Amino acid sequence: MKKKINSIAGITLIEILIGVVISVIMMAAMYTSYNVVNSTYSQVTDTAKISQTGRDVVGMIIRDVRMAGYKYFNDNIQTDSTKHIPILITKKNPSNPCDKIEIVFGDIRYDRSVTPIKQEFERIKITYECILSNIPDKESPLTGGTGFNSLGTTKQIKAIHKSKVKWDDVSKKWLDPDADGDSETYLSEPIVQYIEDLIFVPIGPDGQAYDPPPSTTNNPDKLYTIKVVDILLTVRSKKRFFRTSKKRVKKGLIDDSRKINKDDKYLRDTIVVSAHARNLGIQ
Repeated sequence: MKKKINSIAGITLIEILIGVVISVIMMAAMYTSYNVVNSTYSQVTDTAKISQTGRDVVGMIIRDVRMAGYKYFNDNIQTDSTKHIPILITKKNPSNPCDKIEIVFGDIRYDRSVTPIKQEFERIKITYECILSNIPDKESPLTGGTGFNSLGTTKQIKAIHKSKVKWDDVSKKWLDPDADGDSETYLSEPIVQYIEDLIFVPIGPDGQAYDPPPSTTNNPDKLYTIKVVDILLTVRSKKRFFRTSKKRVKKGLIDDSRKINKDDKYLRDTIVVSAHARNLGIQ
């Protein structure tokens, strides 16, 4: 005997819809949980990345400052008192968005293809400076996310650049890395982007800061008495980091005008260290 159609078990349209709704709710809850976990993870990794990047750059600068003024025994390169200054700091100005430091030291190169091994003394200059990048800062609140402000000019980010050049004792000038035939020298190259500020403060033997820093025209007698260089580097996150805007303050060194005081959503990490100059002997 055939069963009646209305007595056959099955799923009604209402039950299917209820199942779909429950599935959607569960998927939404899982997606929300994933977003929260992913956002937290991204914040932690971004914070670590910004901090590590800044420390790597500062570590590089410290190593070069410690080499300032070094030269090998029997170094026969004639010293130029105006171009071989071990540590020369140029403070922030209209053409320099951050402080600039030039470090000069002696080096040696061995030619092992001949017997006896030939050695050649060298003089090297390392430069760290901030340069406005060609990348527009589209995340800047001043540009409304377009990369351009109300005047139509580009709001650019700052990047730390490093260069390494070699001295020519014949022509008495620093050589162009593109034409000196040396694979170890290079023109200004960016090493880190999204820099808020880079500050160098030279310290004398009595522990007092030289402000302004000594130069060939300003207190030249102090050029070879720098014992310590205080370094401050502030790195900014590439994108907005916090959910809400808040007054965020980062202190400068000595000069209060270098204090960062902005109301935005960016994460900033400031590193302050002291680099000891050991070898100010190129005189």
